[in-house]
Amino acid sequence: MNRRQALHGIVISTLALMHSATSTAQSNARVTVIGLLDAGERLAWWDGFQEEFHKLGYVEGQNVSFEKRYAKGNLDSLPALARELVQRKVAVIVTGGAAAAVAAQRATRKIPIVMASGTDQVSLGLAENLARPGGNVTGLSSINSELMAKRFEMLRRILPKSSKLAVLWHADNAPSMASVRDLEASAGQSRIAFQSFGIRSGEELPDVFSAMTRERVDALVVVNNPFIFGERKGIVELALKHKIPTMYGAAEYVEAGGLLSYAPSYPEMFRHAATYVDKILKGAKPGDLPIEGPTRIELVINLKTARALGLTIPQPLLVSADRVIQ
Repeated sequence: MNRRQALHGIVISTLALMHSATSTAQSNARVTVIGLLDAGERLAWWDGFQEEFHKLGYVEGQNVSFEKRYAKGNLDSLPALARELVQRKVAVIVTGGAAAAVAAQRATRKIPIVMASGTDQVSLGLAENLARPGGNVTGLSSINSELMAKRFEMLRRILPKSSKLAVLWHADNAPSMASVRDLEASAGQSRIAFQSFGIRSGEELPDVFSAMTRERVDALVVVNNPFIFGERKGIVELALKHKIPTMYGAAEYVEAGGLLSYAPSYPEMFRHAATYVDKILKGAKPGDLPIEGPTRIELVINLKTARALGLTIPQPLLVSADRVIQ
């Protein structure tokens, strides 16, 4: 190898290294960090969010990365988890559950926050109104409390002679209180006795269901929230053991063996949340994006469970179901 060839090789190697370093720096500069904050740990729903985000042109490791903070039902941990995402300087925080959105907004009024689920945004101070939130929070509303009257009506169609209704909810979850109040109002209008069972830990569930049996509860409504969702398997098993017909707030309870649910499609809501994040990353202001309700409310019925409880589901209700589990 002569001197000219050696110099040529050195120049080529140097240029290649400079190009590689520049490409790496540019790649790193283009990576947008998205924070995911869940009051529970709904992994399947978050998978749907990330899949939809991928369809919009974002590839993890190339132009986007995710910082995930899941409280797993421990609402007391949410403020610290939200602060971690703010300190990480994420571009957007996506939240699951109203409690997560409240924690995120208390941690920052600058970083955009997109709710993938949650309810009562106005009463919780997250938005001025649904049409024009006005602050740094937007996204989707689960409208849980608004659905309570319909859930009560469906239970009455299955159990027309029922005289005592119970509700199970997470006592530490403030947004759930609106659902409890709405259900109590429906029961009162029909002159149905009403009992409320608020729990703070899964360990309370066996005693709560024993109490329902002693009180001769005819039917139960479970208010869905991140903590209760995490306890769904135990709740479904106890409802079957005590033969209490139960209405749930998400299809996943019925898939686990529950009787029926009338609720938004949460996986679909989480997917839709990805479009909000995309708009914000492209320049939209969260305060200008309307908070939307769910695009689909699903009625899911488990006939196997109905048979185990000795119940006959009215044919009109079966026909109107979006899904029937045999």
